[in-house]
Amino acid sequence: MKQGLSLRVSQHLALTPQLQQSIRLLQLSTLELSQEVEQMLDDNPFLERTAEEAAREEFGIDVSDAPAPREEHEGDRQSESDGEFAPSALASNADGASTATTSETEAPATEMSDQEPDWGGDGTVEMTPDDGEWGGEAPASSNNLGPNDGSERTDATELARSQESLQSFLHRQALSLRLNENDQAALRFLIESLNDDGYLEDSLPALASGLAGDDNDQFDGLVHHFQVALGLLQSLEPVGVGARDLGECLAIQLKALAHQDETDEEKQIRKTAILICKQPMELLARRDFKRLATLTRSNEEEVRSALQMIARLEPKPGRRFVDVERNIVVPDVIVTRTGRGATLKFRVMLNPDVMPRLRVHDIYAGALKAHKGEGSQALSQRLQEARWFIKNIQQRFDTILRVSNAIVERQKSFFVHGELAMRPLVLREIADELGLHESTISRVTTAKYMSTPYGTVELKYFFGSALGTETGGNASSTAVRALIKQLVSAESIKKPLSDSQISDMLKEQGIECARRTVAKYREALRIAPANLRKAL
Repeated sequence: MKQGLSLRVSQHLALTPQLQQSIRLLQLSTLELSQEVEQMLDDNPFLERTAEEAAREEFGIDVSDAPAPREEHEGDRQSESDGEFAPSALASNADGASTATTSETEAPATEMSDQEPDWGGDGTVEMTPDDGEWGGEAPASSNNLGPNDGSERTDATELARSQESLQSFLHRQALSLRLNENDQAALRFLIESLNDDGYLEDSLPALASGLAGDDNDQFDGLVHHFQVALGLLQSLEPVGVGARDLGECLAIQLKALAHQDETDEEKQIRKTAILICKQPMELLARRDFKRLATLTRSNEEEVRSALQMIARLEPKPGRRFVDVERNIVVPDVIVTRTGRGATLKFRVMLNPDVMPRLRVHDIYAGALKAHKGEGSQALSQRLQEARWFIKNIQQRFDTILRVSNAIVERQKSFFVHGELAMRPLVLREIADELGLHESTISRVTTAKYMSTPYGTVELKYFFGSALGTETGGNASSTAVRALIKQLVSAESIKKPLSDSQISDMLKEQGIECARRTVAKYREALRIAPANLRKAL
């Protein structure tokens, strides 16, 4: 084998740590980004909150309307990469053109943006809808959603944490009952034996045998005390708590509906409903009117009225006390209407409440610059990490704002007329318009939410496939689902529409939609089939 030297030129793509962090921050949700910021603040001594953010975190002060941070003196000014990041540093012009700051450093060399970030201003952009093809003007909405609507604000996180358990609620009511020591202990034991729905899953003998063991005298005494405690438990709020099964739960609630002004007809219907609850629940689920009328010795009309009364009851009394995981949706982008008629515009802005206000610690950065010694290389790396983190957060919010602007521009009809006017839109169209990769648009629109005049929706909500029409155009699948929902809501309660009938009605309006597609959209909307939608 002969040895030799050769030159070879090649190109390859390398993901730098800065690029990896930028991509990771882009796909994080608002809650995940907040956790990431807290973790970075704990790990990196060169990163700190701005004075306004620190005051808001410590004292709960709302500084959204506070003046811009003071200008730095020449002697205090560090390099531009040490600048702070605050919501007041985000903006785009009304015509969508970008305005860059006087930063000398370039944005991260990522494929997410080939333009300078749109910093400066208040992070808003206004758009004027084009209603020519709709032939009308949309009325100004009074339901504009904005960060400052209302004179008072309620912290949704605190409301979610202030959840009282079912057991605590029942124990508090039990304090007002005058019971002896044994009955009080029995009631307390039954309360602690309830499941999350408020049902007593174990029978009284089973509970007593677990405590008494082989002592028959103690077993009989415990069963007696449990029977007394069960009657007391079922008299507490919420009505129906302490039931052993669904039928007993509904019967307890029906008995509680009795009142002095109850007519004979209402009393008879309520008695029929109680008799129905004592029958197998399968008959109630199938709505077997004839079988139930025979078992309760009543006519079908009374059975229908009784089932209407049962439908208004709560099958799970402990539902509102269950401490489930609460996912609080905080919009990343806020779209509001301004003006009316020909001057109607849409204002797109980033939510300042979800944007972290960060900066590099001036004292630590200055001390590191002045004293270069042992260990300075590791500290310099942490300083660079802090600068990268601030830049990548800037890049994240800039990309979200640009994508939101493009979505509002494409879906102007939705913001004017609602979901029935939604247009077909795919990720590739936004990616080509902004010069980004399709995967970047997918990361931006995942777990990011927009507050609109019609409610808060995920950015992915604006994307939908196209269905063909008789005129050769396309209809958005989102608009078709909204139309199906509208048709179902207007149907006859005695003769609900089948999937085939809905498909035919859509074809009459020029939309080609097969029966299977209608069934798929109906299931996505959580609409029951026609046989289950039939009115009682």
